[in-house]
Amino acid sequence: MSHPDHFALFALQPRFAVDESALEQAHHAVQSRVHPDRYAAGTAAERRIAMQWAARANEAYRTLKSPLARAAYLCERAGVPINAESDTAMPGDFLVQQMEWRERLDDVRHARDAARLAELETGMAAERARLIDGLTAAIDERQDYPVAARLVRQLMFIEKFGEEVKAAADRLACSREAQS
Repeated sequence: MSHPDHFALFALQPRFAVDESALEQAHHAVQSRVHPDRYAAGTAAERRIAMQWAARANEAYRTLKSPLARAAYLCERAGVPINAESDTAMPGDFLVQQMEWRERLDDVRHARDAARLAELETGMAAERARLIDGLTAAIDERQDYPVAARLVRQLMFIEKFGEEVKAAADRLACSREAQS
């Protein structure tokens, strides 16, 4: 069974800046057409195909809903692989910033300082927004997929580090609850 690309599946323009409301509506429309419950009385083959299409629609929706996954998908679609495992080169200032953030996170963990953790989260949110703006310009305005791939790799780092910061915030909140 051949699949249209994720954007074609939802009849959306292949752009980084996606109208989330249109994406949501398109996803619901596709799901209503292919939901396996609609084919409960059908043949085994019809039920299997419906299930495959429903899974495909869910995968496409998850990809397009996430800015990171959407940018990576658009780069790959344009023939520019992300190569996150092999292409680990990052701009020097980005690497320095990451080292500073890691040190600050270690300090925050040891000090259990919620205010400094919030500052770190704010700085990360600003960097994430800067990368999202850069991806919009690289993909939608200039179609510069090599630059977009580099920005995707940076955003991957930010997202992964963000999970560590969230985990630290959760541990801090739990320890405060236990103390009260």
